[in-house]
Amino acid sequence: MSKQAALGVTDKRIIWSLQSLNFFMADLQAGVGPFLGIFLLAHGWKSGLIGSVMTIGGVAGMIMTIPAGALIDATKRKRFYVVISAVFTILASGIILFTQEFWLVSISQVATAIAGSAIGPAIIGITLGIVKQKGFNKQNGYNQAFNHAGNVVGSALSGYLGYKFGITAIFILAAFFGILSIISVLLIPANSIDDDVARGMREGEKDEKASGFKVLFQCKSLLVLAGALAFFHLGNGAMLPLYGLAAAASGNGNASMFVAMTIIIAQLVMIGTSLLAMKMADKSGYWLVLFISFLSLPIRGLFAAYMHSHIGIYPVQILDGVGAGLQSVAVPGLVAHILNGTGRVNIGQGAVMTVQGLGASLSPAIGGWIAQGMGYSSAFMILGAFAIGSILLWTIFAKTIKDAC
Repeated sequence: MSKQAALGVTDKRIIWSLQSLNFFMADLQAGVGPFLGIFLLAHGWKSGLIGSVMTIGGVAGMIMTIPAGALIDATKRKRFYVVISAVFTILASGIILFTQEFWLVSISQVATAIAGSAIGPAIIGITLGIVKQKGFNKQNGYNQAFNHAGNVVGSALSGYLGYKFGITAIFILAAFFGILSIISVLLIPANSIDDDVARGMREGEKDEKASGFKVLFQCKSLLVLAGALAFFHLGNGAMLPLYGLAAAASGNGNASMFVAMTIIIAQLVMIGTSLLAMKMADKSGYWLVLFISFLSLPIRGLFAAYMHSHIGIYPVQILDGVGAGLQSVAVPGLVAHILNGTGRVNIGQGAVMTVQGLGASLSPAIGGWIAQGMGYSSAFMILGAFAIGSILLWTIFAKTIKDAC
């Protein structure tokens, strides 16, 4: 057994580099996104058009997640794909600073989404390759805690810089975090990653062949998971950007500070729920963790519908932290567990992200047009109701999922 065979004996410097990567990558991926709607609103865009351009990017990301997962499974240069994704995200985001033309903004969102589609599977693959299947649930829990902590720091800085210097400073901050992400991933030695285990092959079985792609369609538990997540994200995807727009339309103080507060509250909760999900999964499996996450969205929608204020952001974003924090640990862990031994873990992650992304990519457009036509309160209630589909699927197929766990 190599010295990287288990988390307890893995070089601490490698683990710190991995956790630093999750910390800095968080702001690069999410730091600009929630502020994009406010930025475009200030340049004369309407909520429907803002939602549409976000959906265009979401669809592009959704289309690329399966190919990206397959690429990460096949490659032995996983660090390279994190680097190139960070570079393209920085460049694409910079386009928005210089032009607000619809098609150029759309192209920048497409480029960002395509780059981002490789980051998630790459980091999951790197983590699995370092700590192996045995240590993955624990390390993924810590990774997500650092990821959410990075969002807290990045959002706090974004809110302050946006308030003091304008939205442009937020884009510059995201680029700085991108550079730190590149440094962090390059500090992880390539030989510390077991590329066979990273793709979901059983440890020590070098001659074992990966399963065919049809394994993804024959696995009922994986299909149920993907469907439940699609319903959830169909409602959840538009909730935060619309909540920021609702606050801006109501004149609730500085818009960038308000959006920053929504992110900070949710991410602080996610730090705790990530660690809690890690322990719950070890003790009871993943079914209960995800069931609680699905329950949070309808309740969140009700709070959002009637509380567009600084008081309202606390219950609304605490519930966001519960749902997203639990899923950030449970979803990658469950997929890795279900597909262990197939050699298709990262394409499985990509497949689940694609179906989940179908909901998330449609959500901003649906939410934006509902808000424009019926008002923000109706939009939040309808978006929250989509999670009922997740709850029904998860309950009907409970035995299937519990057996898989």
